[in-house]
Amino acid sequence: MRRLRGYSCSWTPRPTEGSSCAGPGESWSPSPNSMLRILLSAQTSPARLTGLLLIPPVQPCLVPSKWGNRAFGGDPHSSPVQGLQRLLEQAQSPGELLRWLGQNPTKVCAHHYPVALRRLGQLLGSQPQPPPVEQATLQDLSQLIIGNCPSFDIHTIHTCLHLAVLLGYPSDGPLVCALEQERRSRLPSKPPPHQQPVLDGGQRLEAALSCPRFLRSPRQHLIRSLAEERPEELTPHVMVLLAQHLARHRLREPQLLEAIAHFLVVQEAQLNSKVVQKLVLPFGRLNYPPLEQQFMPCLEKILAREAGVAPLATVNILMSLCQLQCLPFKALQFVFSPGFINHISGTPHALIVRRYLSLLDTAVELELPGYRGPRLPQRHQVPIFPRSLITDRARCKYSHKDMVAEGLRQLLGEEKYRRDLTVPPGYCTDFLLCVSSSGAVLPVRTQDPFLPYPPRSCPRGQDQTVSNPTTRGPAQRVVLMLRERWHFCRDGRVLLGSRALRERHLGLMGYQLLPLSFEELESQRGLPQLKSYLKQKLQALGLHWGPEGG
Repeated sequence: MRRLRGYSCSWTPRPTEGSSCAGPGESWSPSPNSMLRILLSAQTSPARLTGLLLIPPVQPCLVPSKWGNRAFGGDPHSSPVQGLQRLLEQAQSPGELLRWLGQNPTKVCAHHYPVALRRLGQLLGSQPQPPPVEQATLQDLSQLIIGNCPSFDIHTIHTCLHLAVLLGYPSDGPLVCALEQERRSRLPSKPPPHQQPVLDGGQRLEAALSCPRFLRSPRQHLIRSLAEERPEELTPHVMVLLAQHLARHRLREPQLLEAIAHFLVVQEAQLNSKVVQKLVLPFGRLNYPPLEQQFMPCLEKILAREAGVAPLATVNILMSLCQLQCLPFKALQFVFSPGFINHISGTPHALIVRRYLSLLDTAVELELPGYRGPRLPQRHQVPIFPRSLITDRARCKYSHKDMVAEGLRQLLGEEKYRRDLTVPPGYCTDFLLCVSSSGAVLPVRTQDPFLPYPPRSCPRGQDQTVSNPTTRGPAQRVVLMLRERWHFCRDGRVLLGSRALRERHLGLMGYQLLPLSFEELESQRGLPQLKSYLKQKLQALGLHWGPEGG
């Protein structure tokens, strides 16, 4: 059977806020947030909430034929009914929709009304400010659906009802009331309305966070409004969904993060390490050390209790704490012990655990001078990040890296910088320059581009981001670090934990860092202006080179 054109199951109308009924001579158009109001309503039942979030697909209309009932598209020859469906799908205005329905009464079947409503939603959502719709047009469309809804099957009734609500038709208006009445008449007897279950705050939050449409976009304003929910109504599953949502969309919401930290402390005895790793994830990713004073002692207790039960979860928790610079010595001694390393060697996740242990060992080397416990043996160490991070590879077409590379090529010459070079113990650099003691930019090919690791003299506790360096050793390296928009928490200037960790470690290893922010790069208009910008940045460090390109 051929698939109907225009009936992709992934389509959903744009959510709108409660509609306003226009008076005589006034136009009507929906406003943008009705779905959020319905979602946050304390009187929303589970069935209705689920129906509003997940719109069921429109069933095809069955057309009688000599072979029995066939769906549209089943016959290679177009039928009049199928032709009307195509006309509705291609209508360019609400008035045209109404004309096709009103002028073809013998060809209209129940299936065409949800098609018309869906096309109406597409017309209203196709522009940032959709044109107003005449009230008379909407009333006529409503009357057509009301007059024919007794012949609809239950699936068509549900579809029209969901689309009508999302398009902003009033919940107490004639169209929604007629469809609701037909829906109730087809269902078995139900308990009285006061006995229907009501979603509390935690259930509403879980329903919202579990919705596929919600998972695809941050909905930051909704997250903020849900921050006022009572913590006692929230379950571990709800808190995990919230933590994953914050981490996925880079939402550094202090009120919600503190609520997660408090929940972890209060529920510590009931949580296992597999749940805790998900609750701790946003703190490291968003570079947010919580204010909850018992947060670290609580995690140390959980690690001491659960470390041998779930090795991967244990290492994931330590990775988040590494980004926060809060590594507990006892947990490190456990994961670096021969017994733990031998235990994880034969597991399916052995490679990823060894990569995380290698990063933890680097953190011990660079940031924990007082640590005296076991370390990761050399034979088990692997490169930490052998390639660019996944987010950078996914967003490469939005990156400024190609533009900066061309600017450096014309300014310095290809032999005087290296791009995407991975330096020991496995950090990928954007652009690396070799600099002599006098500040001259040297060809990279003439000497080893890496600094020794472990560093011979680790400048612990010092910020190596360059401003005005005064002295240089004989083998200085300058790393140009692109700080793209997605390297920061959303709507803020805080670097993500993984980015801050990389810059911190590169600085502690002796590399001089020159950050290039996305705001500055976006303000450059054309290659000449970019070259001037890069020249100014490099000369501010006291660097010099020969003629451009050589």
